[in-house]
Amino acid sequence: MARILLVDDERQIRHVLSAFLSEHGHDVCACESAEEGLAAAARTRLDVALLDLMLPGINGVEMLKRLKHDSPDVGCIFMTAFGSIRSAVDAIRAGGDEYLTKPFDNDELLLAIDRVLQIRQLSREVEALRRELDTRYGFTEIIAVCPAMREVFRVMARVAGVDTTVLILGESGTGKELVARSIHRRSRRAAGPFVAVNCSAIPSTLVEAEFFGHERGAFTDAKDAHPGWFEQAHLGTLFLDEVGDLPHEAQAKLLRVLQDSQVTRIGARRPIKVDVRVLAATNRDLEAAVAAGQFRQDLFWRLNVLALRLPALRERPEDLPLLIDALIERLSPELGLGVDTVSPEARRLLLAHDWPGNVRELENTLRGAMIMCDGSTLVSRDLPPRIRGELAGHPTGDSGTRLTLAEAVGRAVERIERSVINAALAEHRGNRSATAESLGVNRKTLFNKMREYGMTAEGESGD
Repeated sequence: MARILLVDDERQIRHVLSAFLSEHGHDVCACESAEEGLAAAARTRLDVALLDLMLPGINGVEMLKRLKHDSPDVGCIFMTAFGSIRSAVDAIRAGGDEYLTKPFDNDELLLAIDRVLQIRQLSREVEALRRELDTRYGFTEIIAVCPAMREVFRVMARVAGVDTTVLILGESGTGKELVARSIHRRSRRAAGPFVAVNCSAIPSTLVEAEFFGHERGAFTDAKDAHPGWFEQAHLGTLFLDEVGDLPHEAQAKLLRVLQDSQVTRIGARRPIKVDVRVLAATNRDLEAAVAAGQFRQDLFWRLNVLALRLPALRERPEDLPLLIDALIERLSPELGLGVDTVSPEARRLLLAHDWPGNVRELENTLRGAMIMCDGSTLVSRDLPPRIRGELAGHPTGDSGTRLTLAEAVGRAVERIERSVINAALAEHRGNRSATAESLGVNRKTLFNKMREYGMTAEGESGD
């Protein structure tokens, strides 16, 4: 049961909807104006506001703004007989969750209310989880509540205070450097420097000079003495990103420093003691690289005192809505464009994408979409074609032959359907009834689609 505030200036609509919603177990307070509705809202806690967009006096959008000021968690469904893109954008920008155009089917209204209640419940659960994570682990800069990331937080909390090497594993764009910085900030070395090195970007001829430094005159261009990265990170943390890409000859020299805790600058006669904690990261399978002779086994075990594996973004669908909102909030003042919300359709497309580039791809996609956005609400047309499921160029079939338009469209539709169903199944934790309801289809249709695509209840391919 939900506490619903119904505001509509038409008496017949108030009477019919009040009776209908009451029959379905909801507690309804019906008002004929925004002023009356705001007064009623001040006397009770609301779950959902069902507002006519075109009210006399204070209109529905302005009323919701005032409601949100005092009750930020209240859900909202707008109703209007004047359906237009402009009014829909205004409604969503004001904080509306759903938008119905009169006349609408009563079952459609019930589904909309259920969706809003589910969103509000999920928001409360997420907020509770975040408070728990903040209290227990304190890694507030990392946006995550899913079980896999909660385990990552647990391990991070353990290793932060122990001065040992950690190997951070994960695909490109999963946030390995962010995790390393978080560990450093909660370690005993937090007051010391954090030096990040991209090992894949160092020319092999400069590895020794960059890591260990050089004295003045050590080589032609050495006009001044230069401390290497180990010296720069003294009493702090050295983060070796993509350590699996280090040239083989550099791996032996790195191992020696890790063993001896001292470096010798190029052109120097005496070593320099360094006190450095090393955190390393890679997107490669280092064990396979060791087996193939591409990575030293002794260095692997020196780095792999404790391994921390970060899940890909597609493996943590619960976190995607949080990340979208957090990135919009962070990027908006940075870009200075005033984009602060995402339309429901754009959000559905973002949630349906599998994000092979992980959080980095998500951030860059939102940044580009916000630049293309005309107003304060990011809409689907602002997103790049790959997110909208549009074809780039003219695709070919498995045999290399060019597809017909019908075949190309069919494949695009199949890809989008798979993604949307996967995202909905993940959101509803495999519950087919809830998934079908959220997609606006019956359970049999959903089951047939899942069988057609070889999908399990969890949304994964059954192959």
